Amino acid sequence: MPRPTLEVADIVRRHGSAYREAQTLPLQQLRVLRAIEVCRTAALGGHLEECDHCSHTHHAYNSCRNRHCPKCQNAERAQWLEARKADLLPVEYFHVVFTLPPPIAAIAFYNQEVVYNILFRATAETLLSIAGDSRHLGAGIGFFAILHTWGQNLQYHPHLHCVVPGGGLSPDHERWIACRPGFFLPVRVLSRLFRRLFLEALEEAFQQGELQFFGDLEPLQETAAFHACLAPLRDAEWVVYAKPPFGGPQQAIEYLGRYTHRVAISNQRLVSHQDGQVCFRWKDYRHKHKQNSKLMTIDAAEFLRRFLLHTLPPGFQRIRHFGFLANCHRQLKLALCRKLLANPIVDLLPPPGECRQLLAALLPTSALRCPHCGIGTMLRIAILPRYPWPATPPLDSS
Repeated sequence: MPRPTLEVADIVRRHGSAYREAQTLPLQQLRVLRAIEVCRTAALGGHLEECDHCSHTHHAYNSCRNRHCPKCQNAERAQWLEARKADLLPVEYFHVVFTLPPPIAAIAFYNQEVVYNILFRATAETLLSIAGDSRHLGAGIGFFAILHTWGQNLQYHPHLHCVVPGGGLSPDHERWIACRPGFFLPVRVLSRLFRRLFLEALEEAFQQGELQFFGDLEPLQETAAFHACLAPLRDAEWVVYAKPPFGGPQQAIEYLGRYTHRVAISNQRLVSHQDGQVCFRWKDYRHKHKQNSKLMTIDAAEFLRRFLLHTLPPGFQRIRHFGFLANCHRQLKLALCRKLLANPIVDLLPPPGECRQLLAALLPTSALRCPHCGIGTMLRIAILPRYPWPATPPLDSS
């Protein structure tokens, strides 16, 4: 994939200083801005490379490795994807999304770690309980969940994407119970249990004094106001929906490679940046039959504000595994699943050629191939020290 002509880093370098001066930003957001600003520049140091064929030289600067940086996610994605190959099963895979209603999202914004943890717990308990019910699947399932906090327009929209193999272990662990082809679990049943579990956990967090309220939400500090805010949500339909199933494990791997390590907006979606305005592509999923990309143009400061809305709490784990895919017993349970399914792991993976093509699609152009002659290999010949942070940020080298 060719390098985008416009990047989030370009916008941050142009408008980041003015935005920092105009706003009082939390430390984590300041760190994100600085990391993106200096990513792959002399400020982080690097090394000098020389082609062994044409003697072309190239400065290769280090990456910031911040998980919010659009540049730094491809390598992380490929490594994670490689590790997930061993988790595949020869079954259909399903994709279920759990979304928070706007009043809860407003509370979540000021209480991110508390509410995000509740979201993970309520989602996991919902899926495990309904799948384990004999009236539905009657099996112990495994899945992993990915937290996203953005919509296509970069507004705050916290939700969980769950990737679930289509079946699970029987209660006695003696057989594999498969779900019906193309159907996993009833979403209305999932939605109502999720709603109850989430609200119960949120109320408990309120009673324990774990929630904070600011600005327009400050009145919710009072118990009566808090319960009045939640009352309409007890009867509302919460959005839980199942996307079309992936198909087999190869399709799941391809999906995961595109999806797991996304940031709020990729560089590929940026269209233009001029006169203090940023234009980017987005899809309006509210109109099911009009999902072609649209263009949105907003002020650069507003773009940075929306981008920083999705800064995660320090150390927060946004990809988590549950059921038979939980880290504590994953290898043991997967071995049992494969035994019951009578299919070795080697049969589940794409052929080696397809694996290489997939990984090549996820990673930028090979850093080892000479960009000048396209024949030679770039060899490291010198280490470049970190450059003291200048008044004007250095140009990036990637």
